[in-house]
Amino acid sequence: MKIGLPKARQAGENRVALIPENVQRLTERGIDIVVERGAGSSAGFSDEAYQQAGAELVGSAGACCASADIVVAVNLAGEALTETASLLDEGQLLLGMMDPLSDQERFTALAQQGITSVALELVPRISRAQSMDVLSSMATLAGYKAVLLAANASKRIYPMMMTAAGNLSPARVFIMGAGVAGLQAAATAKRMGAVVEAYDVRPAAREQILSVGAKPVELELEAEATEGQGGYARQQSEAFLQRQREQMTNILAEQDIVITTAAVPGAKSPVLITADMLAQMKPGAVIVDLASERGGNCELTCHGETRVVNEVTLIGPDNIASTLANHASQMFANNIENFLNNILNEEGGYQLDFDDEIIQASVITHQGELVNSRIRDQLGLSPLLNEPVMEEVA
Repeated sequence: MKIGLPKARQAGENRVALIPENVQRLTERGIDIVVERGAGSSAGFSDEAYQQAGAELVGSAGACCASADIVVAVNLAGEALTETASLLDEGQLLLGMMDPLSDQERFTALAQQGITSVALELVPRISRAQSMDVLSSMATLAGYKAVLLAANASKRIYPMMMTAAGNLSPARVFIMGAGVAGLQAAATAKRMGAVVEAYDVRPAAREQILSVGAKPVELELEAEATEGQGGYARQQSEAFLQRQREQMTNILAEQDIVITTAAVPGAKSPVLITADMLAQMKPGAVIVDLASERGGNCELTCHGETRVVNEVTLIGPDNIASTLANHASQMFANNIENFLNNILNEEGGYQLDFDDEIIQASVITHQGELVNSRIRDQLGLSPLLNEPVMEEVA
């Protein structure tokens, strides 16, 4: 069996889907790995390192993908999916992040092309699949880096200091959303000496906030069904969000740094900080909006930009995990390898077992059909009459 590893097609994408360490383990199992030259260079992995690990180097993405049974990539959102698919033939398997809950029409064309596509964002959050969870891996790094971005933009330091020149009080850091990114942000800010508070609409998040050394903020709100599919926060009504904003205004006014992380898969990010709320924050405060890609948790966020509004610095980072490309690639590549281990067989091929919850949830197109029930439902398509069955590829 052969796996192709082309260079990233998206501008600004520095990560790579397999690093030499993974390549070596896979080649030791008798799998051929073909790597496009320069695929790992932006993440700090040289062509020579891939060659020493047993990979074959080729000069173009087309040569890399030709005759590969499986093609792996990091970021196949938007046009990158169409561009990569144009290099593939019927029967090949494409594996990576695909932003599957946006612009699902892309997958109709992919099915017509006869390509099997697997979106790693759809891997279910079950114990057996934790080692394949790319969203958690990337969110961990995003939470960490958000604290550093805020520190760089802030006019204050995080820790308390007692010096001959006087005592410096610690920065107050507030985390909105206590998922993987939020908890990592809280833990990082706490380690740096800040006074850290966090809020999440899900009642279960309270213990998680305490576990990283932060103080939970509790509002007098009643919300039903706060936790959605995969453990993510469920989208709330506008009335609920309005009550939340009213109570949150005074809390925000006390903060030096705010990091927002509230995202709902496939939907616009909820607005947690309005322009009026921002106007009441301290001069010199910093907001890092990790939900900026889908509109932002702050009403005035501009994705990919840093701006100052009413003396508050507002950062909307773009592809923040890619700025930590070396470790992001290491984590992502391990997620990929663990997924591959779930489908590789002893005969040197792979099999897709659609009775397996992981395969059932993450495969979008297969054998000319759009087979993913979640995507079909979003596109308004009726359920398939014949469910896909196990397929083996030698």
